[in-house]
Parts: sequence; structure tokens; C-alpha cells
Amino acid sequence: MKIQNSPVTQHQFNGVDFYLKRDDQLHPQFSGNKARKFMGLLDGDFPNITTVIGYGSPQANSLYSLAALATLKNWQLDFYVDHIPSFLQENPKGNYRAALALGANIIALNSLESAKQDDGSVLSSLDYIQHIRQPKEHELFVPEGGRCGLAESGVKQLAQELIIWKEEQALTSLTVALPSGTGTTALFLHKHLKAHDIKVITCACVGGNQYLTDQFLELGESDHPEILVPKKKHHFGKLYRHDYDIWQQLQTQTSVEFELLYDPLMWRCLVDWMPNNTGQTLVYIHQGGLLGNESMLPRYQRKFD
Repeated sequence: MKIQNSPVTQHQFNGVDFYLKRDDQLHPQFSGNKARKFMGLLDGDFPNITTVIGYGSPQANSLYSLAALATLKNWQLDFYVDHIPSFLQENPKGNYRAALALGANIIALNSLESAKQDDGSVLSSLDYIQHIRQPKEHELFVPEGGRCGLAESGVKQLAQELIIWKEEQALTSLTVALPSGTGTTALFLHKHLKAHDIKVITCACVGGNQYLTDQFLELGESDHPEILVPKKKHHFGKLYRHDYDIWQQLQTQTSVEFELLYDPLMWRCLVDWMPNNTGQTLVYIHQGGLLGNESMLPRYQRKFD
């Protein structure tokens, strides 16, 4: 099963050369940053585990990757979500559709009596798992997006591949770019690359810079990658015409499909970063997640025609 040593290809964007680490070309069911973060789970020995428990959005990349992991390990996946939109239940798409096809048990908390509180509100997924579900010895709990120490071994492998590539190219320095949700991949990459004159830059897609810094600190690391800040305010999950435009431009100029939720914001930041860093060799880490385009693209097309 191929979940390492992805190829590096060379491209241009707006006249600037860059390299692309093609983690989207790893195993069809287990690619992108989730393959790196869950590699420790795939390779590890967990003889007593029969069920893996996760949570997040019904269209999360981690949902599909955990479903694939569970299938490969012969585990059951129980994945908690706040709710499942009726249109998605009636017309399954993207990660939700693919995870269902792999046998994932996707549990909507708003449909569970045990998740409802006296004031009528519904427990968060994390609170429900920790206080009501209370994972047993045969159940493995994976935090949202794979944000845990178990992710480090797979990301360290990615770092080693980048170190070897830099040496093969006889480069004195290198800059590695990737967007961040929880920031787990960027943080562990920085940890294992900083001693090799390889700089990691990222941007905060889910929350602001303080949110991302807090995520870094919760993983126990005090030395962090550089966080780029977009010129225009960005709200996670909101549709922006300039995001869609830059996504189309990337495809046109590179002949590579990128994903629509995280990549456009990182490339908006890089468009501002590139003119001031013309001497830098840039490698962009393709995060995979292309199944998400199956649901994101129709949303953009409905809004912007």
C-alpha cells in the first residue's frame, strides 16, 4: 500500500516557479494530509481495538480517511456530527457519500435523546464522546482532524522525504507551504524540518492566528511555523468569489486539481508572499481532499452561476 514517497512535480503560477509535493497521488482511499496523520494508526499494532471513534463535519476529509482506515484495519467507525443536513441525506455527496459506502456509522447528535440537555441544547461531539459515550478499552478515540501525537510519525516520514528531495536538488534552503485546519501537519513538519534549513509557512483556515497558535500549544510544541495572514478577512466555510477564481486559475495554469476549502486561502496568502521572496524555492504540499470538491463545487456554481 503506497502512503509515502509521493512524487514532486514542477509548475508555474502567475509566472512564478514552484514545486508540488503530490500527496494527492498516494493510495486512492488514503491520500493527502490525513494519510500522513493516520499512518501511525495504519501501521501500528492495536490488537484489542475493534472500533475507532471520531467526530467533525459530515463532509470532513477525516471522515472518509477514518472510514478507509477502519476498512483496512477491519474496525468499525463511529463518527459523530452535530447534524446531517436533509439535502445531504437525500443526495449524498463527497466525503459523506464515500464514507457511507465504506460502512461508516455516521451519528447525528441532534437525533440522540442522550445528547440533549435540560435547556434543550445538544452536547458538542467532543463532550458527548467524553462524557456519555466514554470510549472503552476496545475503542480508539481520534480527535478532530487527527490532532494528536499519533499523527507525528506519519508527518515525520513526509519531512524525511522533503529533506531527501532538498539534498537531491542540491538546495541550500527550501520553503514548504501548506494550509492549516488544526495545524497538526504544519507543526510537526516544522519540528522535523527546521534543523535542515527548511522553513514551513502556513495560514489559519478554520480560525484566526490565535486559534491556530492555541492548537500548536495544545500539542505541546513551543516552536511554531510562520503563519501568513490574508489581506482580506476570511470565514471558514463561507464562499468567496476570489477563492473560486484562484482555484480555477491554479487548475488552468498547472493542470492539477486542488481542493476548494483550504487551498484557495493559502494561495491567496502566497500570491502576496511570492513578490517579497523571489529567491526562495517553494514546495507546496498538496493536501488531497479532492472528494470534498464533489459538494463544494455545486455550492460555488449555485452562488456564482
